[in-house]
Amino acid sequence: MKAVYPDHHHILFNDSRTNIDLNQLQALFQLAAFWAKDRSQEDLKIAISNSEPVVTVWDYEQMIGFARATSDGIYRANIWDVVIHPDYQGSGLGRKLVQTVLSHPKMCRVERVYLMTTYQQKFYERIGFEYNSSTTMVLNNQLLEINPQKSELTTIFSS
Repeated sequence: MKAVYPDHHHILFNDSRTNIDLNQLQALFQLAAFWAKDRSQEDLKIAISNSEPVVTVWDYEQMIGFARATSDGIYRANIWDVVIHPDYQGSGLGRKLVQTVLSHPKMCRVERVYLMTTYQQKFYERIGFEYNSSTTMVLNNQLLEINPQKSELTTIFSS
């Protein structure tokens, strides 16, 4: 799908997760996404392959935006890694990017969509998201090992 903006006449939104230029994505994260600046291309490839939709924003050959989501398709979904190149921020592309993710067939019927943000609460509120302090919990990554006697995973705690 193509969108035309007054100052950005050749902006293209692409919702295909194939052939994403990982070099450009990594550079975009290093420039504009403090939470993702140290991600390896190998890890980005894994995250992308396990996400749908994945939306990229292009100005000709330059990737200027990215977002991805994970969803069960009906009850819950999460939006991840929303980023717009700093030179394009404030032009409505971030809003259009999130709306493109939300309108994807894997997302448009979902009852509840979650996201995490450190500094952009006001931006997401303008799109329709609401602050929610009652449902979010986190489990920090811990190593797991298989207990062969019980055929289950056990958390390995470091001391």
